[in-house]
Amino acid sequence: MSTYPNAPGHRKVETSKAAANALAPKLGRLQRMAEAAIRAAGSSGLTADELAARLEMDRWSIQPRTSELKCKGLIRDSGKRRPNCTGKAAIVWVAA
Repeated sequence: MSTYPNAPGHRKVETSKAAANALAPKLGRLQRMAEAAIRAAGSSGLTADELAARLEMDRWSIQPRTSELKCKGLIRDSGKRRPNCTGKAAIVWVAA
Protein backbone atom coordinates (compact mmCIF):
# COMPACT_ATOMS: atom_id res chain seq x y z
CA MET A 1 0.00 0.00 0.00
CA SER A 2 1.40 3.40 -0.99
CA THR A 3 1.70 6.29 1.41
CA TYR A 4 1.82 10.05 0.98
CA PRO A 5 3.16 11.60 -1.27
CA ASN A 6 2.78 8.56 -3.55
CA ALA A 7 -0.83 8.22 -2.45
CA PRO A 8 -3.33 11.04 -1.89
CA GLY A 9 -3.53 12.36 1.65
CA HIS A 10 -6.73 12.49 3.65
CA ARG A 11 -7.99 13.76 6.99
CA LYS A 12 -8.80 10.34 8.48
CA VAL A 13 -12.55 10.81 8.14
CA GLU A 14 -14.81 8.69 5.98
CA THR A 15 -15.54 11.28 3.27
CA SER A 16 -11.91 12.37 3.01
CA LYS A 17 -10.75 8.74 2.75
CA ALA A 18 -13.34 8.07 0.04
CA ALA A 19 -12.15 11.08 -1.97
CA ALA A 20 -8.51 9.96 -1.63
CA ASN A 21 -9.39 6.43 -2.76
CA ALA A 22 -11.27 7.78 -5.78
CA LEU A 23 -8.32 9.96 -6.76
CA ALA A 24 -5.62 7.32 -6.24
CA PRO A 25 -5.76 5.78 -9.76
CA LYS A 26 -5.24 9.22 -11.33
CA LEU A 27 -2.61 10.53 -8.91
CA GLY A 28 0.52 9.69 -10.89
CA ARG A 29 -0.86 11.25 -14.07
CA LEU A 30 -1.95 14.41 -12.25
CA GLN A 31 1.44 14.74 -10.57
CA ARG A 32 3.23 14.32 -13.92
CA MET A 33 0.97 16.92 -15.55
CA ALA A 34 1.56 19.41 -12.72
CA GLU A 35 5.31 18.86 -12.69
CA ALA A 36 5.54 19.24 -16.49
CA ALA A 37 3.56 22.50 -16.44
CA ILE A 38 5.70 23.94 -13.64
CA ARG A 39 8.88 22.84 -15.41
CA ALA A 40 7.65 24.40 -18.68
CA ALA A 41 7.02 27.70 -16.89
CA GLY A 42 10.75 27.94 -16.19
CA SER A 43 12.00 30.56 -13.76
CA SER A 44 8.64 32.39 -13.94
CA GLY A 45 7.03 29.46 -12.13
CA LEU A 46 3.34 29.03 -11.39
CA THR A 47 1.05 29.57 -8.43
CA ALA A 48 -1.55 26.89 -7.70
CA ASP A 49 -4.22 29.05 -9.37
CA GLU A 50 -2.03 29.56 -12.44
CA LEU A 51 -1.25 25.85 -12.56
CA ALA A 52 -4.95 24.97 -12.43
CA ALA A 53 -5.71 27.47 -15.21
CA ARG A 54 -2.84 26.19 -17.35
CA LEU A 55 -4.09 22.61 -16.98
CA GLU A 56 -7.76 23.66 -17.33
CA MET A 57 -8.53 21.93 -14.06
CA ASP A 58 -10.23 22.85 -10.83
CA ARG A 59 -7.79 24.40 -8.35
CA TRP A 60 -8.96 22.05 -5.60
CA SER A 61 -7.98 19.04 -7.73
CA ILE A 62 -4.51 20.28 -8.66
CA GLN A 63 -3.28 22.33 -5.67
CA PRO A 64 -2.67 19.27 -3.46
CA ARG A 65 -0.33 17.95 -6.15
CA THR A 66 2.06 20.84 -5.40
CA SER A 67 2.44 19.64 -1.81
CA GLU A 68 3.09 16.09 -3.02
CA LEU A 69 5.63 17.23 -5.62
CA LYS A 70 7.39 19.42 -3.05
CA CYS A 71 7.57 16.47 -0.66
CA LYS A 72 9.10 14.37 -3.48
CA GLY A 73 11.70 17.07 -4.12
CA LEU A 74 10.50 17.69 -7.69
CA ILE A 75 9.41 21.32 -7.21
CA ARG A 76 10.36 24.05 -4.76
CA ASP A 77 9.13 27.36 -3.45
CA SER A 78 10.82 30.04 -5.59
CA GLY A 79 10.58 32.60 -2.79
CA LYS A 80 8.39 34.73 -5.06
CA ARG A 81 4.75 35.48 -4.35
CA ARG A 82 1.91 36.50 -6.67
CA PRO A 83 -1.70 37.19 -5.81
CA ASN A 84 -4.11 34.28 -6.06
CA CYS A 85 -7.79 34.54 -7.03
CA THR A 86 -8.64 35.96 -3.59
CA GLY A 87 -5.87 38.57 -3.79
CA LYS A 88 -3.74 36.85 -1.14
CA ALA A 89 -0.05 36.11 -1.69
CA ALA A 90 0.52 32.67 -3.19
CA ILE A 91 3.70 30.62 -3.49
CA VAL A 92 5.24 30.59 -6.95
CA TRP A 93 6.43 27.04 -7.61
CA VAL A 94 9.42 26.22 -9.83
CA ALA A 95 11.08 22.95 -10.83
CA ALA A 96 13.73 21.77 -8.36
